[in-house]
Amino acid sequence: MAGRGELTDAAWRRIEPLLPQVDGRGRPWRDHRQVVNGVMWRLRTGAPWRDLPDRFGPWQTAYERFARWEADGTWARLLEHVQVRDDAVGRVEWTVSVDSTINRVHQHAVGARKKGMRNGDELEDPGRSQARQALGRSRGGLTTKVHLAVDGRGLPPSIVLTPVNDATAFGQVLDGIRTPRLGTGRPRTTPDRVLGDKAYSSRAIRHLLRRRGIAATIPERRDQAANRHRRGALGGRPPAFDKVTYRDRNVVERCFARLKQFRAIATRFDKLGDRYRAGVVLASLILWLRESTGNHLSDRP
Repeated sequence: MAGRGELTDAAWRRIEPLLPQVDGRGRPWRDHRQVVNGVMWRLRTGAPWRDLPDRFGPWQTAYERFARWEADGTWARLLEHVQVRDDAVGRVEWTVSVDSTINRVHQHAVGARKKGMRNGDELEDPGRSQARQALGRSRGGLTTKVHLAVDGRGLPPSIVLTPVNDATAFGQVLDGIRTPRLGTGRPRTTPDRVLGDKAYSSRAIRHLLRRRGIAATIPERRDQAANRHRRGALGGRPPAFDKVTYRDRNVVERCFARLKQFRAIATRFDKLGDRYRAGVVLASLILWLRESTGNHLSDRP
């Protein structure tokens, strides 16, 4: 029987065939399910890797497996797999909501090794290194900005990290929506509609959505409306906006709340941005599995 927060048999059957298999060379791998449950325990509790309980095996194994599968794209492929299956049976709701949230960075997440040049050249500039690791500075200290696009059920098909609170990440978030077909055909990259708050009310974003044939439900900012009125006839018509449809945007807020139940997501402990993003991908995978298996994971975080 699965323990609290661990994968149930139904969820394990969904992902087991996609995990790397032993090829007969070298030492046999420790049981994948035991290790994945250990990674999930650390993600749920936010504890240091060294504090991993003995029932999950050596902490070094869990950490190395987590890092290896981040580097070779295993976690991303698992998330893509459940998205493809849900889309094939019509479960994905293609009215997409976008938003971002700031997560605090723990002091132990600072100080990733900087890239150095050979032949005695100087190390990478510290500010540039922090930006590369998606570390930004706010009034409260170092933070990481997590940008999501979620479907109508509040499940994320696109995840982007940036160091600052910047709406220019919208293009990256939109480009991150890419769901392959179960059979033949091009991956789906275009939602039916995008919902966003006033932070996404810009001419560039609206033009991008029109060019890609995506309907937009984004409220106009007060200063934009005032400028349009001031210009009179030259200001043009106000952008279309449906208040009833906009109410559905709260699914992205609920998704952030569910992801932040994982303490290693709510507070960043990973030095490397790619590792922290892998944690967000794994937490998102758990949300997708809960939905597609009838919410039969053993427990909430």
